[in-house]
Amino acid sequence: MKNEILQKLPGVRENVLLADYTTYKIGGHAKYFFVAKKKEDLMAALKIAKDFKMPVFILGGGSNLLISDDGFAGLVIKIDIFGVDFQGEKVIVGAGSNLTKLAYLSAEKGFSGLEWSAGVPGTVGGAIYGNAQAFGVKISDILETVEAINCKTLKMKNFAKEQCQFSLKNSIFKKNKSLVIVSAVLKFEKLGEEQVKSKIKEFLEYRKTRHPVEFPSAGSVFVNPVRNGLPKTIADALAVRISNGVNPEKIEVIPAGYLIQQCGLAGKRIGNAQVSEKHANFIINLGGAKAKDVLSLIKLAKKEVEKKFNIKLEPEVQFVGFK
Repeated sequence: MKNEILQKLPGVRENVLLADYTTYKIGGHAKYFFVAKKKEDLMAALKIAKDFKMPVFILGGGSNLLISDDGFAGLVIKIDIFGVDFQGEKVIVGAGSNLTKLAYLSAEKGFSGLEWSAGVPGTVGGAIYGNAQAFGVKISDILETVEAINCKTLKMKNFAKEQCQFSLKNSIFKKNKSLVIVSAVLKFEKLGEEQVKSKIKEFLEYRKTRHPVEFPSAGSVFVNPVRNGLPKTIADALAVRISNGVNPEKIEVIPAGYLIQQCGLAGKRIGNAQVSEKHANFIINLGGAKAKDVLSLIKLAKKEVEKKFNIKLEPEVQFVGFK
């Protein structure tokens, strides 16, 4: 089987260290690793995986991801399908395109909608997959259509925004792992270059001062709990505590980092993984951290928050290769 795979999929590599492809700098080896630079490459790789009944994992920019120390016993396909084609105030963009680069390209044209993503290490495909958001803005706010391939049928399909089933940090692509994003059409608002770049600068400064950007991490570990999904008495009490001069009724989410910090876990360390003291919803790699150490901290945070607040935190991070 091994020789057949190597012959039928030129460019595929064996035993590739996945830590080199994640923002966490954590993860074991992939049995097979392939970089898809075109739609046809992706189709060929998925066909091989289907023919040989191999498990497949689709890798984007490597953020929001924790890969097991044991790696992945199948085919990892890294999506490097780029291409940025501006057509008026719309852009057709490949799933592998870097979010930050696209934010700056858009800013140069005076297009608003991606300022929040500057400094985010992910790709367009990954952002759509998890309906990425920051500063009250979501990728779904500017999305028109998504082109995706079904791993099982190997057929392409265009999804209108309404078909993407977007919700908080979720989408049909996250729910249905057989769908692989290839490209998307985004529509911007014309605002002016100086104004857009000013917003980008503001958001970057916020991240530098509030997020532990000096250490490898996966980004936010947990989804911020939505207030109306919590027991009313708990939600109301927490909203008052974090209101900081704002009308508590206007607070829609409770920051997961605040809940973790209130449990006394900021700075908690297991091995070389640590709950950030700067932002407790980040678990950072101090250098040489193991996936098992990060996972232990994630489980600890979930347990302590539920015990103290009766709130079940939902991980935003995707887990790969764990048994």
